[in-house]
Amino acid sequence: MSEKILVCTAWPYANGDPHIGHLAGSYIPPDIFARYHRLVGNQVLMVSGSDTHGTPITVRADAEGVSPREVFERFHLRFLETWQKIGISYDLFTHTDTENHHRVSQDIFLACLRNGYLYKEVQNQLYSESEGRFLPDRYVEGTCPHCGYSGARGDQCDNCGKLLDATELINPRSRIDGSTPVVRQTEHFFFDLPKLKDRLWAYLNEGKEHWRPNVINFSRSYLKEGLRGRPITRDIEWGIPVPVPGYEHKRIYVWFEAVIGYLSASIEWAHNIGQPEKWKEWWYDPAAKTYYFMGKDNIPFHTIIWPAELMATERLYDDNPNHRLNLPHDVPANEYLNMESQKLSKSRNWAIWAPDLLSRYDPDPVRYYLTAIAPETRDTDFTWADFVRRNNDELVATWGNLANRVLSFAYRNFDGRVPLPATMDGVDCEMLARSEAGFQTVGDLYAAVKLKAALEEAMTIARAANVYLDQKAPWFQIKSNLQAAATTVYVMLRVIDNLKILLAPVLPFTSQRLHEMLGYEGQLFGRQYTQIFEETTRAHIALCYDNTQAMGKWQPSQLSPGQALREPAPLFKKLDDDTAEKELARLLGG
Repeated sequence: MSEKILVCTAWPYANGDPHIGHLAGSYIPPDIFARYHRLVGNQVLMVSGSDTHGTPITVRADAEGVSPREVFERFHLRFLETWQKIGISYDLFTHTDTENHHRVSQDIFLACLRNGYLYKEVQNQLYSESEGRFLPDRYVEGTCPHCGYSGARGDQCDNCGKLLDATELINPRSRIDGSTPVVRQTEHFFFDLPKLKDRLWAYLNEGKEHWRPNVINFSRSYLKEGLRGRPITRDIEWGIPVPVPGYEHKRIYVWFEAVIGYLSASIEWAHNIGQPEKWKEWWYDPAAKTYYFMGKDNIPFHTIIWPAELMATERLYDDNPNHRLNLPHDVPANEYLNMESQKLSKSRNWAIWAPDLLSRYDPDPVRYYLTAIAPETRDTDFTWADFVRRNNDELVATWGNLANRVLSFAYRNFDGRVPLPATMDGVDCEMLARSEAGFQTVGDLYAAVKLKAALEEAMTIARAANVYLDQKAPWFQIKSNLQAAATTVYVMLRVIDNLKILLAPVLPFTSQRLHEMLGYEGQLFGRQYTQIFEETTRAHIALCYDNTQAMGKWQPSQLSPGQALREPAPLFKKLDDDTAEKELARLLGG
């Protein structure tokens, strides 16, 4: 019986292009995971969207002299293009300025208020006298009171990960004009996190053996340090209006409403496909599993704050007292990806931007390398020299050449068809069994979100297949024993067919090409497309996916003797020896 799997990814601020750290940490891993579950035959819903209300967007809009809407719409479209090029197969990638997201966010706000988890409080907030306004958290920088980092933001320190109140910063300064803000009072709604501490503690200590140690340890430590109420409204004009009289000029805090996007996107998806209640299958069925992918800086928002919101909301859109919105089943957050032994930095322009990278390199080599070095449990390092080495030695030499050698030999010597084998010997049977066993070993690793290990196990099978092929040497067998050569080629075609599926979650584009070369019709996964959705006041464009063709293909090769092959071609390109040198020069402005 198939499972229901909800795959949620971090909502990127629509104020700039994603870089390789974002791809490695938040976007390629969930896509691999979702593609695996689709192949298995599980019912997958993968959602996310552009975070349009974050103050990084208003900061950029102020700097450019344009509206926040102009900024987020520009980068939202660039996100859609990037996800299509790299193959991030969202069932829906929307954004948080839709009418649907506004409504769902306000509904959750009111449910929390109705259930007694919100309260009003006058708070001290930083006010810019030079600008005549309260400063949103991202408009303020200063020194972290916990670790002493001088570039801490008003909401969080990127160095130690602590969530902050802007008034806690030492020597705060406005990011707009560098002036020193003053403290003034303003009234806001607060989320009563302490009231949920016991339920959160029970949640984090029940059935979390499958969580990554860094995620569960960080979350428990965070909770042990104590929770306090957090303001969920702010003095700003851009964002979702607070649905309470007297608060017309305040907006719901982005940290509170952005995570609601996982739910609102699911609701929007169900509405878009004409089944408005279908989202409940992933959110109310206790057997459904929900996974949240992001970088480690977002851990507390998804292991503590979002679960707290779900607990506080209770029976939203469903009056059954036994129905509760599902809490995260797993939060496989990644550590950081560095580059050439230095931390990625937007301000220093020390990054490889995804659109630029994909303008020069095919998507599957990028997906392969970022998976092979994925920062699953510790920080890892992207280097151009290693990218070139792995592309040439592993993708080209180990896997691509294996597939091309066998298909070319079969196409040339067996009339472009899968040959009829003779009786297979022990070595033949062992090689075929080894590749078929991968559906269990590799599959278990994908399912456990051990994606780097899954890729390595699949490549271990590919290396064993190379050894088998060299040992059998069909190019010599065919000179004296046509049936022996036919058997070797038949075995290898089935092994390659198996590897095609085992590697398909990581390498969807080349696996599809190989699928066609092996003589199959149709798509391994389905199709990705953009669509414009009409709303009352405006239209918005989103990325959608038809994944029905992927269902149930996680099974050993069904190749039959006599199946017609298509003319083969290389799957991957060998990179020139000076590629790394050229890319480093590009990074350094040379």
